[in-house]
Amino acid sequence: MAIITVSRELAALGDETAHELAKQLNYRFIDRQVLEDRIKSYGVINGKLEKYDERKPSFWASLSQDRDDYVHFLKSAIYAEAGQGNCVFIGRGASIVLGDVPGVVTVFLVASQAIRLERVKSYFQCDEKRARQIIEQSDRDRGGFHQYFFDTEWKDGGNYHLSLNTGHLHPVACADIVKIFMGHNISAEIEAQGLLRIGELTLAQQIKHHIIYEKEIPINFLEASVSGGLIILYGVAGSQALIETALAAAREKAGAAQVQSEIQIIQEYNMMH
Repeated sequence: MAIITVSRELAALGDETAHELAKQLNYRFIDRQVLEDRIKSYGVINGKLEKYDERKPSFWASLSQDRDDYVHFLKSAIYAEAGQGNCVFIGRGASIVLGDVPGVVTVFLVASQAIRLERVKSYFQCDEKRARQIIEQSDRDRGGFHQYFFDTEWKDGGNYHLSLNTGHLHPVACADIVKIFMGHNISAEIEAQGLLRIGELTLAQQIKHHIIYEKEIPINFLEASVSGGLIILYGVAGSQALIETALAAAREKAGAAQVQSEIQIIQEYNMMH
């Protein structure tokens, strides 16, 4: 199992490079449509997806339950696709969601402002003023999306394994560089570790989904971690009884794994909110 994530500036040949990687490696190509189709299969309506897709939500949207639902189902979809292995993701925060998973290679594509302007002018058939506006809006949206949902600086090259300038590199050359990097850094052992970790992350999402969306147990800010046969729940609850109910629900999904709680009790929480 090997996974590549491609993050990109607008007009930095992101789609072209990701497609080239998928073609050369015979990997599945996971784009917005693939993830949206999977998210919709969970029962999420299209309007919720459009509200948050690669953009920072408005003030009111950021306060809504839709925002939390979007993050939850986006992660679930990314883990589900990654669990099948051998794929190339483009955008949608996959580089952050999967960044710590062994066997995942994260790539960021950039180009100079001048080159981006010329590409946008050609693609949208517009003048330079309009092209600049399009680029600035795209950068704000993608930067805001990563900052708001993942607390990450989108353009920080230190967040990626490789940062490539497509103003000087053709998509084929970029794909060749990524393949060389993989050959030096991805072993069968690392791939096996990655597959195991994806399974743990998927189980954590399933447990959270079971508690919040199926059992509707009111644990605020619920998160689950799974590692080495140990499951830990985090969050805020109004009583010990709610914590025990959440633990029982987690055990329904946990199999033989041990389940522990780090959920904090704040009895006045519901009154304050």
